[in-house]
Amino acid sequence: MKKPRQQPNSCYVYLLQSCDDGPAKSYVGWTMDLEKRLAAHNDGSGAKSTRGRQWQLVHSEVFKTRGEAMSREYELKNNRPERRRILGEKG
Repeated sequence: MKKPRQQPNSCYVYLLQSCDDGPAKSYVGWTMDLEKRLAAHNDGSGAKSTRGRQWQLVHSEVFKTRGEAMSREYELKNNRPERRRILGEKG
């Protein structure tokens, strides 16, 4: 995925996909700094469920408020068909 251009004072919802061998895993989260957050996931200091794997950013969406981003994160975390659709478009 092309490196997204970050906008100041914006919140992002992102979708990661694992890079390692074996079944592909995905992870949804939100952040105010995509680069820093992806680095945290990849160095083992991110969410517990992402530790021990390498991740690539496959999708991101920008929001003006934290509340909007958190709502979209919740929506994606609870809607696997939507996540699969997004991953299918990127693959």
